[in-house]
Amino acid sequence: MRILVVSPYPPARDGIAAYALQSVAGLRAAGHDVEVLSPGPSAAHHHLDLRGWRGPLALATRVRDYDRVVVQFHPDVFYPDPSGGRSHVAVSLGLLAAVRVARHVDLVVHELDYEIGRRRGLAGRAMGAMLGAASQVHVHTAPEADALHEAFGVPRSRIETVDHGAHFLRRTTLDRSGARARFGIPDDDLVFLAIGFIQPHKGFDRAIGAFAQVRAPGCRLEVVGSVRVEEPEFIEHLEKLERMAAVTPGVTVRPGFVADDEFDSWLVAADVIVLPYRRIWSSGVLERAALYDRPVIATSVGGLPEQARANTVVVDDDEGLVRAMRRFVAERTTPSAGADGEWTFARVDRDTVMAEIRARAAAERGGPVTRDIGAAPAVASAPLRRLSSLALPPPRSLSPLARLVKRVTRRLTAWQLDPIVEHVNRLQSAAVDAVERVSEPPTS
Repeated sequence: MRILVVSPYPPARDGIAAYALQSVAGLRAAGHDVEVLSPGPSAAHHHLDLRGWRGPLALATRVRDYDRVVVQFHPDVFYPDPSGGRSHVAVSLGLLAAVRVARHVDLVVHELDYEIGRRRGLAGRAMGAMLGAASQVHVHTAPEADALHEAFGVPRSRIETVDHGAHFLRRTTLDRSGARARFGIPDDDLVFLAIGFIQPHKGFDRAIGAFAQVRAPGCRLEVVGSVRVEEPEFIEHLEKLERMAAVTPGVTVRPGFVADDEFDSWLVAADVIVLPYRRIWSSGVLERAALYDRPVIATSVGGLPEQARANTVVVDDDEGLVRAMRRFVAERTTPSAGADGEWTFARVDRDTVMAEIRARAAAERGGPVTRDIGAAPAVASAPLRRLSSLALPPPRSLSPLARLVKRVTRRLTAWQLDPIVEHVNRLQSAAVDAVERVSEPPTS
C-alpha cells in the first residue's frame, strides 16, 4: 500500500515528529511504501507550508496518488489561531477539501480544543465536518473519544482508540548504573524525574514545590527538557523553574533539547517519573516510562488515569503529589538487612515515622489501620515547608498591549526584584533548617 504521512518530522525538535518517525518505521516494517510530507524542512520526502487556508488546499492536490493518507494532527500545524479566530473556518474547510479528495484518510489527533465544538459556532461546525469526513479518527484514550463524539459529532464508528505507545521502541541499551554514570548521578540516590518540553501546563513547578516539602537526604529531583517555542511566556517559565531550583536543595534544572537516546537514558537513570501536568490528554512520556518499567506519579487530567499502567500513582492535586513522593521516599528508606545480617537504617522523614507509629498504635487498640503520610505532620518546621517558594507572577493580561507593557516592565525591574525574591526564598530555607536543628532531640 502506498501511504503518505503528513506530520512534523525529524530533525525537528518536536514530540509529534518523534512519534511520526516511529509510526513510519512500523508501517514500513509491515511492508508498506511510505512517504512523508512535513510542514517545514526536514528529513521528509516532501515539504509544504500547511498553516493557513492555502496550505490545506495545496495539500489537496497531493493526496490523490496515495492509497492512504495519515495525518498526525495538531492544530498548531494548520491553524494560525488554533483557539478559533477568523481564519479557523477557512482552514477547516481547506482541510475538508483535502480529506474529501483523498481515497482514505486517518487523522491521528494529538491535541484538540474540544470547547470549539461545544460552542456550536461556525468554527465548531466546520471543524466537525472536517473531522467527520475522515475515514478514521484515532485518539489515545476513551475520554478523548467521548469528547470527540460529544463536541464535534464525529460518529462513534469512525473513532478508534489506539495505544499511544504502539510503535514506541527503546532508544538506549544502558542499564541504570550506566545511565547514571552518563549524567553524573550517584547509584544510591533516589531520583525523581520531570522530563519533556518546558511549558507552564506541564507543571514542573508543581514538582519542585512538592519536592521542597519532601526533601529527604539522598533524594533528588531532576527537571530535564527544552523550551518548545521561543516565546516570552515559556522562557519566563524556565527562568522561574531555575529560580525555584536555586533555593530548593536537591533540585537540578537541566535546560536543553534532549535527543531520543538521551531521553530514554534519563528514564533508565530515574527511580520515579513525575508528570505533574495541569492540562494534557495523553502522554508520550508515560508510554516511554512503561518501556523501561519505571513507576510514575501523574496528575488526574485528560486521559492520563486511563492511560496509566499498574505502577502509576494518579493524584488529584498538589497535596496528593506530596503524599505520593513521600510514599516513594518511605519505601526507599524502609529498614533492610545488611550483608552481615544486622539491620541497617536510612534516615526517614518524621512525617513517615509518625504515620507508621499512629498506624501501629491503632492496630494494637484494634481500631482501623491507616497510614496517611499526608496527615498532620509532627515536624516543627512543617508550617514553613508548606509555604511555596516565592516567584514573581507572569505578565499576563487579556489585552496584548497590557501584556507587552508588563513584560517590558518585568525585564526592566528584574535587577531589583529578582535578588529580593531569591533572598526571601533563602530566608525560608534557612528558617526551616534552623527550626529543625532546634527541634532535634538531644543525643546521649
